[in-house]
Amino acid sequence: MLARDLLARLEQADISAVGVGRSGLDITDPDAVRRVLRAHRPALVVNCAAWTGVDEAEEKEAEAHAVNGTGPRLLAEECGALRAVLLQVSTDYVFDGSATRPYPEDAPTAPRTAYGRSKLAGERAVLEALAHTGYVVRTAWLFGEHGHSFVRTMMRLACGTDPVEVVDDQRGQPTWTGDLADRLVLLGRAALAGTAPPGIYHGTSAGDATWFALAAEVFTLLGADTSRVRPISSGRFVRPAARPTYSVLGHDRWQQAGIEPMSHWREAVARAWPGMCRAGATGPRSSARSGPAGSSPRSS
Repeated sequence: MLARDLLARLEQADISAVGVGRSGLDITDPDAVRRVLRAHRPALVVNCAAWTGVDEAEEKEAEAHAVNGTGPRLLAEECGALRAVLLQVSTDYVFDGSATRPYPEDAPTAPRTAYGRSKLAGERAVLEALAHTGYVVRTAWLFGEHGHSFVRTMMRLACGTDPVEVVDDQRGQPTWTGDLADRLVLLGRAALAGTAPPGIYHGTSAGDATWFALAAEVFTLLGADTSRVRPISSGRFVRPAARPTYSVLGHDRWQQAGIEPMSHWREAVARAWPGMCRAGATGPRSSARSGPAGSSPRSS
């Protein structure tokens, strides 16, 4: 979802880039990482690869850690040898979700899930190995034209007639992958120019919402009956991995890099909407109970 938008943005900016999928590079394999990066010798690497199954990670933490923790470490070590910049995409799950105001970039981390622990390990590996050329961009609640997302699920369910129950006690920032891709391009340019301090950035939209509010917005844009969207508590949608109650991130660090933070999430949904509709995010009628990822595996 993110990588395809990023490659499109790089092409539009006339920046030479190579996209390497899972079949072309297993980031948990040291020899493969070394071989692929030395073949291309990039000035900058963006790691969009991740184990995204939040619930599955609870039973397979070692496998999740290999992709989300070991993989970034191997990439960082090779980027260090090549003197390349690395942008590591991370997640709000590194926090415990108990805050009541936006998490600043330097807020203490306290992941409550195997997924969050694995992503935090990746963050630390990058920042330790690349003190001057390592960047972590945390994101959350992603939606876009490609792949699975909560927004695409709601677009499909809006075609039905049955009630759609959606969690209304978790708060975060719906973020369009197109906006995040734009910020990654800008941050990469600034990093190469030496104008962006290395470290942690928060790549999410401004404002905040609950999953229920986001679902209602989708129904409204489609002209569907919003009364069909009904709020429920997280307790009605129990999952193996605990979802953060509060996933709102602060964006102060972007100013230090001379880059504007993202706009409000409602604006992002409106700008993404034509492409989402062209992507054909509709399907058969059905009823559903939807939670934070209702939808979708994590995309960061």
